[in-house]
Amino acid sequence: MPQVKPRPATLTTAARLQLMWLASPALPVGGFSYSEGLETAVDSGRVTSEAQATSWLRDQLLLSVARADLAVVARAVAAWQRDDLARVRELNDWVRTTRESTELRLQTEQMGRSLVEWLRNRGGGAQVVATDARLANCAALPPAPTWPVAFALAMAQCLPPPSPLTDAEPALREALLSFTFGWAENMVQAAIKAVPLGQSAGQRILQGLIDAIPDAIDHALSLPDSQRQAFTPMLAILSAQHETQYSRLFRS
Repeated sequence: MPQVKPRPATLTTAARLQLMWLASPALPVGGFSYSEGLETAVDSGRVTSEAQATSWLRDQLLLSVARADLAVVARAVAAWQRDDLARVRELNDWVRTTRESTELRLQTEQMGRSLVEWLRNRGGGAQVVATDARLANCAALPPAPTWPVAFALAMAQCLPPPSPLTDAEPALREALLSFTFGWAENMVQAAIKAVPLGQSAGQRILQGLIDAIPDAIDHALSLPDSQRQAFTPMLAILSAQHETQYSRLFRS
């Protein structure tokens, strides 16, 4: 008998709007207050222009975000959807233990906690979301929910439930665009403030990152657990130096 090809899972308009909301720099989770080593790269003379900022952030997207956090988000969404708390804990522990500086670890924990609190307290049409039992499980992750794992829960609340009749990957890709664009916009704003750059330069940098995001998502989805990695030595060194940098705009 011919096999029936699963139809692509589709997002409702409300779900798309929720994902846009999650990508907003105005989301009260503190993402705008971190530079992820970029401020020290500026201070040390490694990033002093629009071209250097573009290259720096593109490399960070492809060498760090795609190979680590983005891959974790993709796996954690599926774990939350099937209520696999053991898998969620495993992914959360991986994120914490692979953060290469205290600053980066504290960032992911603070943003994760803040997102869970926002999911609990937002109003309007979110009553069902606010009573989701998975929120309590996420909040209880020791010692804190990390940003990729908490964001994956927020995404799982937007995506249609898994079904053998549908292909979940198209909807997941749309959700991963939300996570990655949110990171890109925050980092571009950090570059504008730290280098400093003008708004037009920031928009050009953002366009360059947008062009690279689809490939980053493809790479993240292709990675098995054994190939997921967090190995960016220079970024780790700069983040550690930022913890004691004399003058800072961004949080340490």
